[in-house]
Amino acid sequence: MTDERSSATRSDEHLPAADAAETDSVDAADGNEHENPNTDSDTDADAPASTSADGESRSPLPLETFHDACQQTGRPVLTAGEVARTLDHHPSHDAVSDRLDALTERGDLERLAVSADPVVWYPSELEDLTDRERVVVFPKRREIVVDRPDQFTRAQLAQFAHLADGNGEEGYRYVVRPEDVWQAPHDSFDALARTMRQALGQRSAELEDWVQSQWDRAHQFRLTTHEEGYTVLEAKSPEVMGNVARQKLDEEHVHAPISDTEDWVREGSEAAIKRILYEAGYPVQDERELDSGEQLSVDLEVSLREYQQTWIDRFAEAGEGVFVGPPGSGKTVAAMGAMAHVEGETLVLVPSRDLARQWAETLAEFTSLAPHQIGQYHGGQKNVRPVTIATYQIAGMDRHRSLFDDREWGLVIFDECQHVPSDVYRRSTHLQSRHRLGLSASPIREDDRQTEIFTLVGPPIGTDWQALFDDGFVAEPELEIRYVPWGDDEQQNAYASAEGRERYRIAAQNRGKIDEIRYLLAAEPNSKALIFVDYLDQGGELATALDVPFLSGETPHHERRRLLDEFRRDERDLLIVSRVGDEGIDLPTADLAIVASGLGGSRRQGTQRAGRTMRPAGGALVYVLATRGTREEDFARRQLQHLGRKGMTVREETIDRDGAESDQE
Repeated sequence: MTDERSSATRSDEHLPAADAAETDSVDAADGNEHENPNTDSDTDADAPASTSADGESRSPLPLETFHDACQQTGRPVLTAGEVARTLDHHPSHDAVSDRLDALTERGDLERLAVSADPVVWYPSELEDLTDRERVVVFPKRREIVVDRPDQFTRAQLAQFAHLADGNGEEGYRYVVRPEDVWQAPHDSFDALARTMRQALGQRSAELEDWVQSQWDRAHQFRLTTHEEGYTVLEAKSPEVMGNVARQKLDEEHVHAPISDTEDWVREGSEAAIKRILYEAGYPVQDERELDSGEQLSVDLEVSLREYQQTWIDRFAEAGEGVFVGPPGSGKTVAAMGAMAHVEGETLVLVPSRDLARQWAETLAEFTSLAPHQIGQYHGGQKNVRPVTIATYQIAGMDRHRSLFDDREWGLVIFDECQHVPSDVYRRSTHLQSRHRLGLSASPIREDDRQTEIFTLVGPPIGTDWQALFDDGFVAEPELEIRYVPWGDDEQQNAYASAEGRERYRIAAQNRGKIDEIRYLLAAEPNSKALIFVDYLDQGGELATALDVPFLSGETPHHERRRLLDEFRRDERDLLIVSRVGDEGIDLPTADLAIVASGLGGSRRQGTQRAGRTMRPAGGALVYVLATRGTREEDFARRQLQHLGRKGMTVREETIDRDGAESDQE
């Protein structure tokens, strides 16, 4: 069945009437490309059938067709004429009435005679319209809209589709992208097709055909190890080798052809080949026999959550991947579980020495590794051990690279791996170990190079954020954008006469935000709070006004460590943090975040800052301050839309000059 409107619904599963308008508007915008589902071919094969007086079938109307009619009209109670008008083949009033009566005899509808119109029908259980899961497929757009999906459906969809939007209650929108099919955790297309049918409730032939075409593309090339030890690029056919690989690659990447379907790969160019062919639409299967390093037994001394074990299992199947989950979801613990699976010497790459220290402490606390087995390699200390934590910058420097090249690593972990595509950090990806694992809360980049993350490290592995919120593993913070008036006329006049980025800087440092921060802190007197800023001048001004420390990139490492330790031990309940605090610093007990400036930077930065309060304890608050009537309003709203699509609720408040609030949403 190829109709987009009702393909894949389980019988008796219904979309709320409120969502129907959205579905109809989407259909209209799509040029009415779908076929109408209300045909006799949809009739329940097991239902009793008879013939009415005018010769038309008296088989029961499909129950979902009645629900579709309810959605189109916006009413749960309909006459036969109203139902008939929603059907493309324009059956007679009597024929529809007979088929509705057949549904009534089956117990699916109730029939009521009223004075204004002789007979109306309505579902036997009106709650069916709102309380049950319903899946609607749009194969031409490769979109799947799911209303109230259960955990099983969401888990199945996550194996071949990307969650594009989700609000937790009214529905979720999934998009099936080429990379989702390329990275599906299945050994065969038949296995993937079974997963799709389980998630959708039935077969969508058009969508499956497209998915199979992408599956075939993902299995055209592979990297293998020749018996003499060098790497070979192998194509499935001479045509694809000649028309794709040999057109895209040059002498930098390959020495010479070995056969019509094989090329001899230059040492060190494997990552570049994978990236180039991925961008051409042909991901490469990496089946090289890479060194696994010395064996290292690692026991995990903490219990894993079910979804963390699922991540590890998927990593074990592929040998590579990126754990994607919100802050607080336990990606580091899951990575240690991957180490326990690999049982090989491990290199962990991190963006800062603070995060290197945290990794070393966490490994010592939650694994069987002894302190002498864990080393750190950065500006502060340089020790290479069976498990070594190094910064990306050090690992990418020529004078240090040989230290890491000479050791055979069984596993390389890329923490905060959204950095990997950057020109400085990607130098570290020459370390092509047998197993590669990335960790990221938000693997998105404003330069649209996020696909390189998955070619250089591995495919995404994760659980949608809303599922973690629903299950209580991660607390969903309350997000609120507060539009603040100018603090003084001088800044407002300067903004009016400025241009470009200077206008944004002036709005970001609006001194009116100081009073608003005081108000918010006074409203939450018992909270441990973080205030984020993007500008050193603003951070210093706030630190003076509030008499609290300002932690920035200029803060000496020993002082930064002391402040963070005091915060963790509840000896300090307020810190002002610059962009240095966005990543790589674990602040697990923060329950209030105020973003005074900085959401104009990137979607990833918005995720990191909001995520500082995402912990299982719950009750967290995130306030984003934007100067009213400036470009900062648009920046804040745009960046937080990314979090809204992940299932988080975002409110808006406009603050008047006298401090009064007016609710925007």
